[in-house]
Amino acid sequence: MDVMEGQAASRPAGTASEVFSAFLKLGLTSFGGPIAHLGYFRDELVVRRKWIDEKGYGDIVALCQFLPGPASSQVGFALGLMRGGPLGALAAWSAFTLPSAVILVIFAMAAAALDNPTGQALLHGLKLVAVAVVAQAVWGMAKSLTPDRPRAGIALAAVAAVTFGGVFGQLTAIVLGGLVGLVLCREAEERPGGAISLRVSKTVGLGCLAGFALLLVLLPLIAATSGSQGLNLFDAFYRSGSLVFGGGHVVLPLLQAEVVHPGWVSENAFLAGYGVAQAVPGPLFTVAAYLGAVMGPPPNGVLGAALCLIAIFLPGFLLLVGTLPFWGSLSRLPAAQSAMRGANAAVVGVLGAALYNPVWTSAVLTPADFALALAGFLLLVIWKAPPWIVVIVMSSGAILLQVAP
Repeated sequence: MDVMEGQAASRPAGTASEVFSAFLKLGLTSFGGPIAHLGYFRDELVVRRKWIDEKGYGDIVALCQFLPGPASSQVGFALGLMRGGPLGALAAWSAFTLPSAVILVIFAMAAAALDNPTGQALLHGLKLVAVAVVAQAVWGMAKSLTPDRPRAGIALAAVAAVTFGGVFGQLTAIVLGGLVGLVLCREAEERPGGAISLRVSKTVGLGCLAGFALLLVLLPLIAATSGSQGLNLFDAFYRSGSLVFGGGHVVLPLLQAEVVHPGWVSENAFLAGYGVAQAVPGPLFTVAAYLGAVMGPPPNGVLGAALCLIAIFLPGFLLLVGTLPFWGSLSRLPAAQSAMRGANAAVVGVLGAALYNPVWTSAVLTPADFALALAGFLLLVIWKAPPWIVVIVMSSGAILLQVAP
């Protein structure tokens, strides 16, 4: 399969099984939503395993923020492709996605067990974990990607763009960061070779872009003429995944319009799935598996879950693979390097804005919450505790605070 091209740069540095193992750990422990996932990825794959350096990781994050789709899953897919080739990319996605998808399908088929004080305390503890993880990511990436005044200024401007820019605030911040970087970040800094050590052939890239566009245009027509509920379902979730900028939370209104308004899923069932999706690790897009499982008209159950899960992730991955060959060529140009420095600085601002809203505002509600979040941050930054330890400690702490007199 002619997916990778070049010499040493095209040779995967690891195996699909290695990638699967690394991302299964992340899929089981990455709580807190897409922004927190980027922090988990950085801690595990940049700091601990050293699969890629900070600049290369920032490049991948910036590219995935440009594209519609689930940004954290796209970052994981790209890292898997870099490390283990096409099989590595599939291993990364499946290992990171399946734990939360399986949990949500089980929940869809069983009674909820978190509608009690202890369950709510556990949910709150997981939100506090996200505060600590995102704060660690902002701290670490700021030191590497905003080392001077111009880039620090770009990061601050990105915070403003995200805060006041609405749904397209993240995209606006990255674009403006790149444009300002062309002017302010032109220092003669040599990028280390092979920061993103993968190449996708232009033939494959163009094929993926064409496939994305054809599916987006033709699926509604074929579904309408065939009368197949399975095709209607695939089209609804593919279209939702194609139109999302800004992460998993943005897809929820689109999915609500697609599945609640036609009467496929009740409003109560939809909201219950959204609530549980906040409590499980992995990408929020796996709420598609829950919706497919509880769907009224068939296909539903496990088949419906699999259909919806593939449909919602597919467009983002087609766009990512389609863009990679052209992104690699552009990133070697001096002007593109300057733009990338600015875009990477903007990524820090995007993370910083998200640290406050929604991560901080939804989790830190009392002085005790602040103390627990600070403890988690210090565990990660000072004691270098692995994220799964922090998840256990902070969840237990939140439950103890709930039962304490």
